[in-house]
Amino acid sequence: MDTRDRAPLPAPNPHPDSRLYEVWGDTVDSRHLAGAIAIGALVSLGAFLLAERLLLGLVESVQMARAYAMLVGILGCLAGGAISAVLFKPKRRVVEHVADAAWRERALRELEAEYGGLGELDDLPPEVLAELKEVQLYELFAQVSAPREKPAPAGLPATGGAV
Repeated sequence: MDTRDRAPLPAPNPHPDSRLYEVWGDTVDSRHLAGAIAIGALVSLGAFLLAERLLLGLVESVQMARAYAMLVGILGCLAGGAISAVLFKPKRRVVEHVADAAWRERALRELEAEYGGLGELDDLPPEVLAELKEVQLYELFAQVSAPREKPAPAGLPATGGAV
């Protein structure tokens, strides 16, 4: 069995007793999520009730006082989110997997076979070439396209042109 074809093992969980979930594309700890919900509810509801009590005495219209209190409650939601962001750090785990050169070459050959060629490096804009060099893929693409650019052997007749 070839061990290079297996998927990499996941990174060890730094919090083995925690439960991690994905919410809106981010990884969260269920206990921290519950805490953040409680903080958000307490801060926003507290801000709303305090603003309502203060504004009912200051504003003549009860409806306007409640409308302004709702705006203060919304600001309380933002404050609760900021408090939660400070208290509960992200749970993201970045795992860098370095693929060996043979795997990369095999992947490029599969792409070439599936799509009928990878194109020419000369056709790419300078920004893309710079990015390929930055992520150290330029040489790999150059090696793959090099065999196609070799001239025909001297013993074979040239194709094209007048006969």
